[in-house]
Amino acid sequence: MSSWPENPVLEQITGFLDRVGIEWKIADLPEGEFLPGVHLEDGALLIDPARLQWPGDLLHEAGHIAVSPPSVRAAQNGKLEVSPADEMAAMAWSYAAAVECGIDPSIVFHEGGYRSGGAQLAAQYSAGQGVGIPMLRWYRMTHDFPRMASWLREIEDPTADASQTH
Repeated sequence: MSSWPENPVLEQITGFLDRVGIEWKIADLPEGEFLPGVHLEDGALLIDPARLQWPGDLLHEAGHIAVSPPSVRAAQNGKLEVSPADEMAAMAWSYAAAVECGIDPSIVFHEGGYRSGGAQLAAQYSAGQGVGIPMLRWYRMTHDFPRMASWLREIEDPTADASQTH
């Protein structure tokens, strides 16, 4: 089993995940994962520190867990097939999470992801704009991005009672 390296960024990220209720475990993962060193299993993040290429990917994958409907959260496995809207919501969530963790958003929006557009996305989010923020509002997870009202989506269907918007 891989051991946990001394890494302040990983400690900040996993401490944050603990605080918001997203389960994670250290595991030996095979080569060839969609994101090296990260895998979703039963709604938890499996992390292989020896294979983890980009620590910020943990927050992006945690974002997928966080923005998913409560009824499916614990059943998420492998590479998720998500709607474009939920992909964008996970991106916005991961920016807000980086800010909350006190890490530089460039750790999440690194050069190896987001089709080389990570810096532009981070700049948009820092201005309170950017893709995914409207979805977080619709899910009632934020009012004043990047501050979050809830780190985990609590409503199953946002259309069920649209009068409850914030």
